[in-house]
Parts: sequence; structure tokens; C-alpha cells
Amino acid sequence: MATHPAGLPGTDLAGYLTRYPVEITFGAEEPADVFDRYHAPGFVLSNDGIVLDRDRLLAHVASGRKRAAEIRTTVHAVATTGDVVAARYVLTAVMRKGQVIDTEIFMFGRLAPDGRLREVTQLTRG
Repeated sequence: MATHPAGLPGTDLAGYLTRYPVEITFGAEEPADVFDRYHAPGFVLSNDGIVLDRDRLLAHVASGRKRAAEIRTTVHAVATTGDVVAARYVLTAVMRKGQVIDTEIFMFGRLAPDGRLREVTQLTRG
């Protein structure tokens, strides 16, 4: 198995799932810089059959930055073998208007050789 730098999905998938949503939504860095730290060039997310590339994901983040007051992740299970990763977790978003949105996520992905995610397929229940 390849050795990846600390903090990347290939090294610490649970940490990534917990850290990334907070960093990209509330961090001082530009969202594109945060995104690129964890995702390989050409990254594609298929979420419930909807394909999102980098540009569409960053547009989604811009909306979240305006509306969310808090984001937290509860990781229930993670597995990594070679370049394949899987996880089951709940992403909770507390909106500025008080609404709480809990989304259960089943994630399956592949890593790039450097430990960043290169593709992810997610199924969600909200």
C-alpha cells in the first residue's frame, strides 16, 4: 500500500470526513485551495446519480458558506484497502435560520496515487 501524507483521505479518511466540510465552509482559505488539497485534478462526485465536477462543487460550497451556521460529521464506519475507500457517516448542517439538516451518507471512492480522492460515488438519505 502506498504511503500518503498525513491528513489526506488516503491516510485518515475519518479525519478528512470530519475536517473537510468545516474547512471548506468556514475556513479562512479560499474554498478552491481547500478543495484542491484533498481532491485530485479531474475529481468527480456522483451524488445520488447527479454528477458534480470541481466547478459545480465549488458553486455548491459558495451557497453553503452563506446559509450554514455550523457543520458537523458523525463517522460511523470507514474502510480503506489499496486505492478504494468507503464510509458511512452523517453530515449535520445547522442553517442560519435554525433549520437542522441531517444527511446519512454512504460513500465509495478511489484514491489518486498521492492519497487525494480522485472519484466518489455517494448515496444519501435525508
